[in-house]
Amino acid sequence: MERHDRPGRPLDTDRFFVVCANVLGGCQGTTGPSSPHPDDGLPWGSRFPVITIRDIVRSQALLANDLGIGRWAAVVGGSMGGMQALEWAVMYPERVGALVSIASAAAASPLQIGWSEVGRLAIAQDPLAAGRLLRRRTRRRSGRGVDAGAARRTAALPIRRLARAALRPSRGRQTRPVRHVGPIPDRGLSRLPRSETGSTVRRNSYLLLNKAMDLHDIGRDRGGLDLAAARVQCPTLVVSIDSDVLYTPRQQLELADILRRGNAPLVEFATLESIHGHDGFLIEFPQLGPIVERFVDEQAKA
Repeated sequence: MERHDRPGRPLDTDRFFVVCANVLGGCQGTTGPSSPHPDDGLPWGSRFPVITIRDIVRSQALLANDLGIGRWAAVVGGSMGGMQALEWAVMYPERVGALVSIASAAAASPLQIGWSEVGRLAIAQDPLAAGRLLRRRTRRRSGRGVDAGAARRTAALPIRRLARAALRPSRGRQTRPVRHVGPIPDRGLSRLPRSETGSTVRRNSYLLLNKAMDLHDIGRDRGGLDLAAARVQCPTLVVSIDSDVLYTPRQQLELADILRRGNAPLVEFATLESIHGHDGFLIEFPQLGPIVERFVDEQAKA
């Protein structure tokens, strides 16, 4: 955990003490697959146990205790962060003053699980990629299986590229002269920034956290979604992205509905307009910032 002052931002650090902790199972700071195993001192690697979003939130609650924080003014998160925010409000309702869930869901859908499983299975087929992700770095070439970068490309399609393709009337024709031999660069679905196919898949915790997202379901072992949502006792803001085909607007509306049927005193709903699909919450700050700022400020004053 590091301190970063951001005065004047939507979450103004002149007014709020903002805590953003590395998650359990993550790459840095908190215990994860890269951490030394107590038995032999080698990285946990594939021996690291399966974790859930609830496990992550339990570890954050221990951190809050250590910091002497009994109650949060607000818990805010997007995507997997939104899952954590929801679990905070369900697991520790007395410790959450307000909840902001962005581009998330009450439970992972079969479609989301299916896309994630494709990526994980593809990575698991490549011994070289699995070695990077699960055990230790190696310079050997596997010669078989699916490249981890290709797996990440496949799993990332619904995040941004399909949304853009759906909104684009035509991909058109490439007019630049071809100056190389080999596949012609595709400016549509198959184009993915190098950063998304490189560093991401080399993180030891990719498979672990991806699985944790698939296991997300606030209703599991709690009698269903409605009974779980009834535990939420704080004002809530649910934010959707109109082009999100991974965590769809329909799921956000369903989340808002089950929260309204419960004990939340206020449930607001907002939609971001974006061509970036699920990644919109990381990009559309001019839209998202004022929405979150107003809601958090109003609840802090209440």
